[in-house]
Amino acid sequence: MTDAAAALSYALSRRAATLERLLRLLEYPTISVDPRHARDLKACAASLARMLCHIGLRDVQVSRGRIAPVVTASWRGRPGRPTVLVYGHYDVQPVEPKSAWAIDPFRPMRRGRYLYARGASDDKGQFMAHLAAIEAWLAASRKLPINLRLVLDGEEEIGSPTLLGAVARQWPALAADVAVVSDTWMLAPDVPVLISGLRGVLGARLEISGAARDLHAGAFGGAIANPAEAVAGLAASLHDKAGRVLIPGFYDHVRPMKGNERLRLFRTGPSDSAMLAPASVVDSQGEPGFSAFERASRRPAVMVTDLHTSGEGRTVVPARAGADLNVRLVPGQEPGKIAQLLHRHLGSRMPPGVCGRLVIRSHCPAYRLDERSPALRAVRSACRTVFGREPVLLPSGGSIPFVSALAAARPIDVLLLGFGLRDDATHAPNERMYLPNLFRGTEACIELYRQLGDN
Repeated sequence: MTDAAAALSYALSRRAATLERLLRLLEYPTISVDPRHARDLKACAASLARMLCHIGLRDVQVSRGRIAPVVTASWRGRPGRPTVLVYGHYDVQPVEPKSAWAIDPFRPMRRGRYLYARGASDDKGQFMAHLAAIEAWLAASRKLPINLRLVLDGEEEIGSPTLLGAVARQWPALAADVAVVSDTWMLAPDVPVLISGLRGVLGARLEISGAARDLHAGAFGGAIANPAEAVAGLAASLHDKAGRVLIPGFYDHVRPMKGNERLRLFRTGPSDSAMLAPASVVDSQGEPGFSAFERASRRPAVMVTDLHTSGEGRTVVPARAGADLNVRLVPGQEPGKIAQLLHRHLGSRMPPGVCGRLVIRSHCPAYRLDERSPALRAVRSACRTVFGREPVLLPSGGSIPFVSALAAARPIDVLLLGFGLRDDATHAPNERMYLPNLFRGTEACIELYRQLGDN
């Protein structure tokens, strides 16, 4: 029996243990955006460190982060073989509204072939496939076919501030020949996808202030400027009626999509109906002239993700109002320049009687995979072995700040091979993971490590 076959046999025998390990991990409410969960993030990091020691990794460290710890480990027992950086994140999105959940989001529940919990797909379930594969190799043959660096981030959902700083200062724990990230999706359980690019992101908050305090709507309504109405008008100014962004200069450096790329996306990407089905909507909206998938993956977008006022539903003219803005960027768009354009656009339209400011909260550039990379051969071969077909090469509309920063700082290919599905409800109530993807994902990681070691 070959080492790879022995690792696969071990992984198959340990499926129940892998699932139990994931269930325990999902019980930690690791919401990085909420300071009340700082202790939960630290406890989860400590649990992960123990897990990594148990499966045989070395140099296990829990490093202090700005909000949550970074957990790292390594295995460097194959001189002359490539070093692979495996990245995942253990923090999760908030769960509100909890009333929309059919279960307690941190008491995972299995229903048929699905496991429901916050973080089941994004990203605890996906990086668990890597941990199971690493354990299988080390348990079956006492060695990996590659040298390994593992990084588990507790701040991905808030832009990975600690790791972005680590990338900037060339942290040795991030030195590798190639990186592998499983935090993306498949077209179907038997159709793997290698992500060819990620959109960049610019997160901002627009803050508007008026009177010194909230004022009775009956006594002052119609006599003073209303920050809530100002925010609504400014938000409405971001798009024309057709859905095109109205910020002057916004599209200036957007690289046009070539005809052969559009044809490939038409043939291999999801149709409008398939794209919109998980959202339970029928009609696609947005920039004219593009499919829903093109708009959500290869075109830039500006979204208002939240509106809020100090009035909180009371019958007042609120003293303060705000909007959270999320701008998705494509290659050619530089986050700092887009921030300037957004600031100029909003400032020029600020109504009289109110004051406003734009706070940039996070940003990262877009990422594009070099499709000529030799590492793609390893991914294609691993997918043929496990799924019976090569992965479809498609862009993603999501953003992973660490990936963008890492690729910009050093010449490294990042292989984005995920095991989620588009209807996993990530960032939404009733998030779930299709459990066969966990186990086939483990098999794919076992084979991918072997292929990268031979590459």
